[in-house]
Amino acid sequence: MTNPPPEGDELYQKLRAEPWIQPWLDEEELYPGQDWDMEIEKAVETADAIIVCLTKNSISKEGYVQRELRIVLDYADYKPEGTLYIIPLRLEECEPPRSLRKWQYADYFEGQRERGFERLLGSLKKRADSLGVNTSSNKIVFSNGMEFMRVPAGKFLMGSKNDNILANDDEYPQHIVDIPYNFWMARFPVTNELYNFYVKSKRISHPVFRFYRIQDHPVVKVKWTDAIAYCQWMNNLLKAELPSGLVLRLPTEAEWEKAARGTDGREYPWGNEFDKNNCNTAEGGKRVNTPVGLYSPRGDSPYGCADMAGNVWEWTHSLKKGYPYKANDGREDEKTSAAHVRRGGSFKNLERLARCACRYFFLLNYIGFRVAIAPPLPK
Repeated sequence: MTNPPPEGDELYQKLRAEPWIQPWLDEEELYPGQDWDMEIEKAVETADAIIVCLTKNSISKEGYVQRELRIVLDYADYKPEGTLYIIPLRLEECEPPRSLRKWQYADYFEGQRERGFERLLGSLKKRADSLGVNTSSNKIVFSNGMEFMRVPAGKFLMGSKNDNILANDDEYPQHIVDIPYNFWMARFPVTNELYNFYVKSKRISHPVFRFYRIQDHPVVKVKWTDAIAYCQWMNNLLKAELPSGLVLRLPTEAEWEKAARGTDGREYPWGNEFDKNNCNTAEGGKRVNTPVGLYSPRGDSPYGCADMAGNVWEWTHSLKKGYPYKANDGREDEKTSAAHVRRGGSFKNLERLARCACRYFFLLNYIGFRVAIAPPLPK
């Protein structure tokens, strides 16, 4: 999508929350210095489907919008007859241009959004099926209700650029990390409800007073060793449901950061600009943690993980060590009692600490955790 109105931005966030969809939006994907024409044409060339967002202004506007549509139509001519490729989507009442009238459109505006999005997803799934893309393999749901989102193997940008005025020294240098395996990250942090099953099974005390034990809120005041023990308990509980060769464990720093920001080094899970409406940080004024998923999908990561900025801090498996990140340099040693890295910020912190690259090591009350499904770490 290029130059969408506010409804288009919302649509982009909802599509991005579907782990099998990788939407392309110019204002999110184009960076200063890139050739606008070249990048848009490359995006069209590599796209499996094109959503053409229609408004009264877009269909009557001369110039660049019509040129983009011409590029899309030209590529459509090379597709086999009957290919589901161009999907017109009306963002307001308007007459589709003559060049698009042979394709059925969907409506995505006031009173029609829920139905329109369902129809759009249906079309995209048909296109995915024709390409052999499994739209269900990117998500795992366990019998206890925990959801896990697939994060594909490969390289990503970790850390911050040297000129980032919000960054701390321990975020440098920005470097490329290659995670050579697919893994799954929990969509949400562990909640009080989920943690309560654990403490009852172990006959131990819940870490927070009853007043703060709201079931759909993330559990807090969890020690790193308790988070490790919870993962071990979960492995025994759900071993029959785990993919072969994988375990439930705390995510490493690298796994956490990739799940939070994707591959492009973005500042926040949703993009490079902070928005207090996308997360529970001090700017939003909540002053208390909130139900998991309250800011989903608009605040989700590229892989559909929620609450990775704000709400509560999250434990990682990794020890405090300098960059570049190397998984085999001892930082993933569970036998060491040194400081472990926390990620994500909390409702008490400002945006600076909610950035995807921010690392924190100090004692905090509002620490929770989320679980990953991944290969076992070397002992």
